[in-house]
Order: sequence, then structure tokens, then C-alpha cells
Amino acid sequence: MELTWSTVSGPVGEITAVASGTGVRHVAFAGPDVALAEFPGAGPGGLAEEATGQLGEYFSGRRKEFRLPIDWTGLDGLRAHVLRTLLEQVPFGETVSYKGLAELSGRPEASRAVGTIMGSNPVPLIVPCHRVLASGGGLGGFGPGLEAKRKLLVLEGILEPSLLELDLMGDE
Repeated sequence: MELTWSTVSGPVGEITAVASGTGVRHVAFAGPDVALAEFPGAGPGGLAEEATGQLGEYFSGRRKEFRLPIDWTGLDGLRAHVLRTLLEQVPFGETVSYKGLAELSGRPEASRAVGTIMGSNPVPLIVPCHRVLASGGGLGGFGPGLEAKRKLLVLEGILEPSLLELDLMGDE
């Protein structure tokens, strides 16, 4: 299977996408050297380039929905079901709790499993695990860090920007 890769810079740092011929397979909050350690032999371009193009549009506020196929290879059972539910039912600018996503997935008892699944999401941003929050309204967890999650939620208008961000935006 031929894999391709591409990188884009955004408000949360470098993002590298890896794609197969059937869809986006991996999105990493890292540059290509780190991200491609898991995918040796991947070449630049292809669908991965389309993915980073759409991610760039998302970061600039010009895109609210990704139109990309996802390569679900290696994902099955509850994990695949929960990730697909998140992708299909939690749009840009909206959030859901871990418990709420478990309920949407038809498994209300699986709140903890949902947290684990979000932590192992191979295509974050495209399957928007940053939109899943703790039941009490807190941010919950996020592999790339809570500051990255907060920035993404500000980008989507879910959270208000901090005074520091407002000051930095005024300098542009």
C-alpha cells in the first residue's frame, strides 16, 4: 500500500497527515520526521496534501467541515463506532461530553471507554476529538495538550479567546 504525507503549520504547531490510496490514515501534531517514524517509505503529496490543504483552510477560518475519506484500517468494534459517531454527529462549533458521546454511540455505560478511544484517535482534527469535553464542563484530556485543545475550541468559537490571544491578534 502506497502512503503519502504532507505537513501544514497552524495555531497548534506543525501537523502532518499520512494517507493511503483509500483515505487519511494518520494525523500527527508533529513535523514529518516524528510523524513518519511510524510510516517509513511514505512519499510526499497525494491525498495527504489535500488533507493538509483542508486543515490549512480550517486553521484560517475558511473551512468548517472536512471533505476527506478516512482509512479506517485497524479500527473496529466500539472504537470505530464511537469515532464514526463523533465524526457524523458533532459538527464544527459544537461539543459533547464523554458521557454524551457514549450515549450517542448507543453505549451509555462506556464513558470511560470513550475517553480511552479519544486518546487513541488516529485522525484527530478530522475526527474532532477536541470537541469532546468532561461532563462537568472542563476540557477533559487531549493528547497534544490542553493548550492545543483550548486553541482549537477558540478557533471554533466554543471558547472565548484569552486576553493574551486578543493582544497577539492586535499585533498582526
